[in-house]
Amino acid sequence: MPRRATSASRHGVAAILAAATVLGSGCGYTVSSVLPSHIRTIAIPTFTNNTVEHGLADDVTQALINGFLADRRLKLERERDADAVLRGTILAYRNRVYAYTTQEVATEYEILLTVKVGLRDQDKNRELWREDEMAVRTTYSVVAVGDSLAAKTEADGRREVIQKLSEQIVSRTVQGW
Repeated sequence: MPRRATSASRHGVAAILAAATVLGSGCGYTVSSVLPSHIRTIAIPTFTNNTVEHGLADDVTQALINGFLADRRLKLERERDADAVLRGTILAYRNRVYAYTTQEVATEYEILLTVKVGLRDQDKNRELWREDEMAVRTTYSVVAVGDSLAAKTEADGRREVIQKLSEQIVSRTVQGW
């Protein structure tokens, strides 16, 4: 004869189903755009560079242009014709030793890139979002690790941290995170 479920086990099953429903419904955010509907174009003037890193502003600006082109939600325009303008200033670029051997030989470095960035609605003349200190980090190994990971240079790490920054800014702009 089959066992009948007790009241306690029925409550346990109900709790599990309720939890699954809540977890399956998401975390309260959406991936749809949070931009006002009239924002269809964006201008990205070259970032200001407050560091001594030559070419960094150009590299960051180009990565952002490429990021928005790849995303395809906003069309790039000249500043005077754009619905919104993304402006930024590179505040800091630091490349420092992150790990070393017992003989004090550097094996891994960390790059920290910090920017001030904001998006302005040209039509309504108001700020849509702003970050005064958006920081992005990456690490890179200067020694090969086994057969799978080749040694990298600072230039490799710089490209990676700029790419991370670009992805974060594009996401913040079109998705609001």
